[in-house]
Amino acid sequence: MDLTDTIAPTSDQLDAVDLLSGPRTFTIDSISKGNAEQPVNIKLVEFPRVWRPGKSMRRVLVACWGADGSKYVGRRVTLYCDPKVQFGGQAVGGTRISHLSHLDRKKQVPLLVTRGKSAIFVVEPLVETTEDRVAEYKREWKTATEARRKVIEREVAALTKSKPSSTAHAAEEPRPEAPASPEPEENQSAAPVEEEVDPEQFEAEDVDDDPTDPNDPDLTAHEQEGAEE
Repeated sequence: MDLTDTIAPTSDQLDAVDLLSGPRTFTIDSISKGNAEQPVNIKLVEFPRVWRPGKSMRRVLVACWGADGSKYVGRRVTLYCDPKVQFGGQAVGGTRISHLSHLDRKKQVPLLVTRGKSAIFVVEPLVETTEDRVAEYKREWKTATEARRKVIEREVAALTKSKPSSTAHAAEEPRPEAPASPEPEENQSAAPVEEEVDPEQFEAEDVDDDPTDPNDPDLTAHEQEGAEE
């Protein structure tokens, strides 16, 4: 029995406790404007509730992907529960970004950790294989709705459709014939004898050479009051 659903918070957004079982990678479906306290709603393809990143993670997104949120659609983000996120001087945990797609190298972003103290936050490029994506879909399948399962089936079919392997492709490529090794001469000291060259034989032997904000949604609901950025 999968207990994931039984520990889901009563909330309309993705919370840190949703990631207690481990990091998860999501595809961004759309972005909309929120309210004054939580100004950004990010709808995720693989999750039923929106992600409302706090100010720190919004700074990370802007530093890595730019300020135009419309360009985020279709991109991938890996989120995890960071147990070191503090509230009121205590480590209570919060939602953090570990990997982002569309990065060509590791990104270091300075963030305010506590009042008057900053630290470097590191984001790694998200590099996924077909096997990674299929494994992610299998995990999502357990809690997906019937409509979402149909989408998953189409996505997995598209990812796993047969493609010619590099070895098979290489086997189909024509290979140039190796030149015939010269026959040993019987008498190295003998004077060369001129012979008439047959043009057809010459052509046959040619070789082809082409080849921390109070309203930061990163904290759980009961921990947000009085939080420092």
